[in-house]
Amino acid sequence: MKASWLFSKHPLLVDQDLATVIGLNEAIVLQQLNYWLHSKSAKKINDKWWVYNTYENWKEQNFPFWSIPTVKRTFSSLEKKEVVVSANFNRAGFDKTKWYSIDESKLNQLMIRASDQNDTTSGSKRYDGMDQNDPTYTRDYTETTSDTNKNSDKSQVTYHQSQSIKKEDKSESIPYKEIIDYLNQKTGAHYKPSSKANQRLIKARFKEGYKLDDFKTVIDNKAFEWQHTDMWQFMRPSTLFSPSHFDDYLNANNLDKHKNKPTGGGYDSTQVDLSDVNDNDLPF
Repeated sequence: MKASWLFSKHPLLVDQDLATVIGLNEAIVLQQLNYWLHSKSAKKINDKWWVYNTYENWKEQNFPFWSIPTVKRTFSSLEKKEVVVSANFNRAGFDKTKWYSIDESKLNQLMIRASDQNDTTSGSKRYDGMDQNDPTYTRDYTETTSDTNKNSDKSQVTYHQSQSIKKEDKSESIPYKEIIDYLNQKTGAHYKPSSKANQRLIKARFKEGYKLDDFKTVIDNKAFEWQHTDMWQFMRPSTLFSPSHFDDYLNANNLDKHKNKPTGGGYDSTQVDLSDVNDNDLPF
């Protein structure tokens, strides 16, 4: 006999990462709110989509497993996090029922900050031991005579010098300076190629198989998407080159043929012809 309570109707779905950052209840409410904002019941007011509902109706229609105080508390939590905004567009002055919308910019910032913090925490542990698996070289020299000791010392110096040169050559094969200079050119920032934190991020992505052009594409994609928005503050190595963002940013959009090569501070929107770009391809 089939258990009828197992997805016999449309289930509530939430994103695992979202629930981890803002809380399970908040993620459930936010997902349902997003659903209604894309439904026919949503109203566009001042270029923003809103939905209107009482707490009682929210409980009855969406969250019958919660009490009304829990519904109120969860909406209040989302408002405090600034990912949900409320307003009163009711014509009747006595009607205090709230209208709700989602501030996706604030939500994106919240999720990126949380991801950056996780990357920093896990990355510091990982990177501290990054070179522990690198080959170590030891050499046993038997002390017999003073001549042997002299030869041994010379051999050790020569050997360690050669290993140092090899490591330097390996390090120089990763274009840290070119990548950071490219980012600085687009943002007007002054990030340092010599920064160990920046080098660790870049080195880790190179170990995963990414190349110089991939870094430039990530920078171009996000500069184009985030220009003139609050997200511009995240045009930084710790966000762009993090393991949890890099591949998504690399494949974020396909606007290469529609954007100019920036000369600094992102892209000049007055120089970009988007007339033949499909609306679905636009990042805004």
